[in-house]
Amino acid sequence: MLCTHSPQCPEADDPHCCSAHVAYDRSDQGWCRLCNGVILFDDGLYLAPDGHVETVPLLSA
Repeated sequence: MLCTHSPQCPEADDPHCCSAHVAYDRSDQGWCRLCNGVILFDDGLYLAPDGHVETVPLLSA
């Protein structure tokens, strides 16, 4: 999946991958897909395109 945003969103393996733009919103079901292929879940986890699951990292201010 290629991001068409400018500036380009972080890749799925980037530490800030969860800050990419939402491409498909299913918040009614508790998840959304980002333009980099990451699926965010309302419970604080994300599923990477390679199949691994991690906790959404906290972004420091």
